[in-house]
Amino acid sequence: MIQPTHSSRRILLPARSWFIWLSLSLALLLNLIPFGRLPGVPDWVALVLAFWCVHQPLRIGMGSAFMLGLLMDIVDSSVMGQHALAYVPLAFAASGLSRRILWFPLAHQALHVLPMLLGAQIVMVVARMIGGGEFPGLLYFLSSFIAAGIWYPLTYLLLLPQYRPVERDENRPI
Repeated sequence: MIQPTHSSRRILLPARSWFIWLSLSLALLLNLIPFGRLPGVPDWVALVLAFWCVHQPLRIGMGSAFMLGLLMDIVDSSVMGQHALAYVPLAFAASGLSRRILWFPLAHQALHVLPMLLGAQIVMVVARMIGGGEFPGLLYFLSSFIAAGIWYPLTYLLLLPQYRPVERDENRPI
């Protein structure tokens, strides 16, 4: 039998819009750190975008993904539309599968997110190659596997502000 995501009985507060956009802005800043050609550095925007599309599909969706993709194209000086073209199907898949993904434990959630992140990377590579770029090599796809491995701690980090304080009321059964 599959267990729900969180084994605690704590009720989460609704996610605040400013926190969602702050986390996406920090992910954008993390993408701007010049790591050079280091293989395995995840696409932080894609990872955080997938997280919020899974956890808040009514607040973050394909429109947000498109705008973040264009912003990523501008700041990364890449082929215009490359990131937007990759982030929109990622947001579509994550939003569409969000109810299913949330039923699984975090390790299985990461296995569901992995093909979505790989698909986004494949779209970016194809767009880059159509624009005349070279194939970056198979190590380029290592970052999706590392991002899937980061899914577990990222979930706890991004859900931390939503936890309600534990208030014991002896008259309430919950």
